[in-house]
Amino acid sequence: MEGIISYGAHIPIYRLSREILNQVWGGRGKGEKAIANVDEDSMTMGVEAARNCLKGIEKSSVDALYFASTTPPFKEKQSASIMAAALDLREDIIAVDLTDSLRSGTIALRMALDAVKAGSAKKVLVVASDCRIPPPNSALEPLFGDGAAAFLIGEGGIAVEIEGSYYLTSEFVDMWRMEYDKTTRSWEDRFIRDEGYIPHFQKAVSALLKAHNLSAKDFAKAAFYAPDARLHSDMAKRLGLDAKTQVQNPLFDQLGNTGTAFAPMILVGALEEAKPGDRILLANYGDGADAHVLRVTEGIEKIKDRRGIKKNLESKLMLDNYGKYIKFRSLMQFAETTDYRPRTSLPQLWRDRQWVFRFHGHKCKKCGKTQFPMQQFCMYCQAPEEFLEEIPLSDRKGTLFTFSMDERAPVVDPPNVLGVVNLEGGGRFFSQMTDRDVNNIKVGMPMEVTFRRIHDALGVHNYFWKCKPVRE
Repeated sequence: MEGIISYGAHIPIYRLSREILNQVWGGRGKGEKAIANVDEDSMTMGVEAARNCLKGIEKSSVDALYFASTTPPFKEKQSASIMAAALDLREDIIAVDLTDSLRSGTIALRMALDAVKAGSAKKVLVVASDCRIPPPNSALEPLFGDGAAAFLIGEGGIAVEIEGSYYLTSEFVDMWRMEYDKTTRSWEDRFIRDEGYIPHFQKAVSALLKAHNLSAKDFAKAAFYAPDARLHSDMAKRLGLDAKTQVQNPLFDQLGNTGTAFAPMILVGALEEAKPGDRILLANYGDGADAHVLRVTEGIEKIKDRRGIKKNLESKLMLDNYGKYIKFRSLMQFAETTDYRPRTSLPQLWRDRQWVFRFHGHKCKKCGKTQFPMQQFCMYCQAPEEFLEEIPLSDRKGTLFTFSMDERAPVVDPPNVLGVVNLEGGGRFFSQMTDRDVNNIKVGMPMEVTFRRIHDALGVHNYFWKCKPVRE
């Protein structure tokens, strides 16, 4: 039996309240949306969701990685390959980017399921992530949020069986971006509603239910996409769902519409609360629509320790002004800093890829000490390289040994906080600290590492690891 073995999610720590937007543009909106940190993008958020999904699972068992996003960092360079390295997966896997459609995530699920059924892969990791930029002072600005979800698809020991699916493809155009567009374009709301979302969505769900002789009352929860809260509520009524008991909270006022990741993230929220035997309706929209019947098994109880949606929502920092959001998204041109020129070297990144992307260190076979980054000699006993064993360190947590703050450093989100972290089991890591509340940094606090975007130089996105306080 094939299906979902595990799930994971990531919601950025920062939130932007709609009250802040009201102060700038006027309006009466309430609630908040998740905002990717300045060093986050769709790929780094996807890495975090996938790490959560793979908790307790042998990484060498993953045979393929499908990354779904409308906002991949590169237009000509596979993002899934970098993600696979950051996740420390095997090199002999299939890595695929699926993009250009809000339905890429659920399409990737189908591809993963087909691969497992065909026997070409035993386990496939599916990651859906988006970091879309809405036009300032538009209807989309208070709506769009950032986030990621991940699912491990396999055979045997599954937590969720995918009993059936229906896919509908359409050439309908409602939201899009051209080659050089920074922000998303959208057509008129009524046209999208009457000619796009409602007819395509209803047709997909109706066809699925008819094929499996099911009705709305047969589902414990429904996790489905909608462009906004109003249309989500309207569609629930059209499908005959009880809004109080059957509809999974779409989190428009806590998370926002996360694009490709939206329906997958709502599904993660439903699975956090699901019980064995529950049936869940999953439905998605964009360039057509698709719908799925999911049945929860006893295996769901084994993965209740995932971070998921609830804990991510509870852990947050509020952006206190619109200017910081504008800087995070590079939506204005600011004065250049003349004393700081970011650089990159692709040959050096390639030479050091094992510790730059995979966060591998060395453990000395003579003195037993662990060191990072990898060296040609043990920094403690000077043993040569043949005595140094390469070991993964990215899953280790640690404690903050010391830190510094530079208020005048040329960074987008000052102050620049540098931390030294003592890793569990040995090893010490020195890096920038991200996702931090500068008023609550203390020596000895629990820390972990996270894969982030460092800077852009020579037209290349540079990624590395940073430390951050553990999100409880």
